[in-house]
Amino acid sequence: MDHITRPDEQDEYFFEEGCFILEMSHPDVDPEVSLARARVEPGKKTRFHRLKGTFERYIMLSGTGLVEVGDYPPTEVHPGDVVRIPPDTDQSITNIGEDDLVFFVVCNPHFLKSCYIDSEELRKSGS
Repeated sequence: MDHITRPDEQDEYFFEEGCFILEMSHPDVDPEVSLARARVEPGKKTRFHRLKGTFERYIMLSGTGLVEVGDYPPTEVHPGDVVRIPPDTDQSITNIGEDDLVFFVVCNPHFLKSCYIDSEELRKSGS
């Protein structure tokens, strides 16, 4: 069926940001947005990063996290919360719970690896 996507759990991969990603819908089936499931293991934190020209949303599914977005103070997030991240904004999320932190990631325009900017070192150097 062309209108239904059934992701295969075996396609989950580790991304350099520090989390596991399962692509759910990508440009070849939905050119306007991308949808992925992200998973952060207990005690782990993703690297600070930003997406050039891409608006991102996290839809929290399970677990407890501490999200850092731009100049906002770190904020605890729980299932049902939606985090909105404007384009070109530094972000990171930490799993502060005992179980996996799982959330959907919706990007528009769709995610491109070329838009991913690792800003962890820039933040450490004060740039």
